[in-house]
Amino acid sequence: MNPVIDITAPSSKSLSHRALICASLARGESMLEGVLDSQDLTRTAQCLRQLGATIEPRDGRLFVRGIGGSEDAAPHDVISMNVGESGTTCRLMAAVVTAIPGIYRIHGEGRMHDRPVRHLTDALMQQGVRVTFEEKDGYPPLVMSSPGLAGGEVTINLEQSSQYLSGLLLAAPLASATTTVRLIGRTVASWPYVALTLDSMARFGVPVALERRLLDDWESCSHAEATNLPPTDIRLIVHPAPYRGGAMRVEGDWSNASYFLAAGAVGKAPVRIGGLNRSSAQGDRFMLEILDRMGARVEWDGDAVTVFPSALHGAALDMNSCPDIVPTVAAMAAFAEGETVISGAAHLALKECDRIQGPVTELSKAGVNIEARPDGMVIRGDGGLLPHHVDLCTYGDHRMAMSFSILELGGFTVSLDNPGCVAKSFPGFWDVWGKVRQGNGIGAGHAA
Repeated sequence: MNPVIDITAPSSKSLSHRALICASLARGESMLEGVLDSQDLTRTAQCLRQLGATIEPRDGRLFVRGIGGSEDAAPHDVISMNVGESGTTCRLMAAVVTAIPGIYRIHGEGRMHDRPVRHLTDALMQQGVRVTFEEKDGYPPLVMSSPGLAGGEVTINLEQSSQYLSGLLLAAPLASATTTVRLIGRTVASWPYVALTLDSMARFGVPVALERRLLDDWESCSHAEATNLPPTDIRLIVHPAPYRGGAMRVEGDWSNASYFLAAGAVGKAPVRIGGLNRSSAQGDRFMLEILDRMGARVEWDGDAVTVFPSALHGAALDMNSCPDIVPTVAAMAAFAEGETVISGAAHLALKECDRIQGPVTELSKAGVNIEARPDGMVIRGDGGLLPHHVDLCTYGDHRMAMSFSILELGGFTVSLDNPGCVAKSFPGFWDVWGKVRQGNGIGAGHAA
């Protein structure tokens, strides 16, 4: 077995967004360590600066002076916010800005104007926000005129994304009255990300009460206890309160670690990844459970986890709570014996690209037996892949580009049409992936 490859996990993108927003809405100054440096975070920081927050890098940290409440930051002119291709920035900021009286235009680039926001704007309109869609009904670009949030009871549908709720929760402490959020719809997409929002808000002095229905009454419950409840049996209560400045260190990102975890199982060398929180609320921590179910050997030592080369087998995986790692698991499953069924992820079609059809189309080019389903895909591994040169399309999607790199560990020479799209969430990915190539005896530049 080859020597262990040592890698440090990049910072969590999801927590970086939330930390920046809470600090920018707070009174006083905050010190943030480990905020991810990526295109998506640059967009969020730009939007927050437009609201009046000061965000300055100093000695590898970010110092943030928040706006301290809506009464100090009401804009006089229309504020036009370009969220680029960041769905997180779009959905979180579209809600947050409405807490501050003013007129806001939210627009983006790439596929952003094909990504829906109707469920979020429906909830904001219940709060007195006026919304105009400039092109397609229910999609950016949109203009919102807000008198500030009134509070009261709000209903919201999370079948497409839990980010709608996260945005509403982040804005709710600035409302003029207590906000009670009731969930509607049949399912909740990516529920673990709500825990990240609740944790971040609490760190900056704003607790959120989570309750579940008990007959004709409501009782307090934990995020974990609410995980499998019907949406209509869940509500969240946020009282008006100021965010307070403070210090926060952003933990490692399980989403971006997934490629290296998969590499440890598929390749010839163990991969050890440091900086991960074993008890993290991040939904993509489920990658460890997936590796275990598929037969991988995994060992922990402190905050570092090592995955060893393993004979993998197929598994049935409900990935509703961790859609971002579906492309990773699909590529890894190509090297497993037997059938891997990925389900519960119909909302993947609304990501930066259609992350159901995209992996199916591209992995098929490598000879993978893979079939799309409405809520996921089936990968049938038989150990018969014949390594060859493959030209693959990333669809401009960072997660597609990074997941396809896993094919290199099976002897494929991979050429991507747009390897630079990884800058959206992990600008240094190819440099770090170089360690995997070197540790597995693979020549450089396969995915360029």
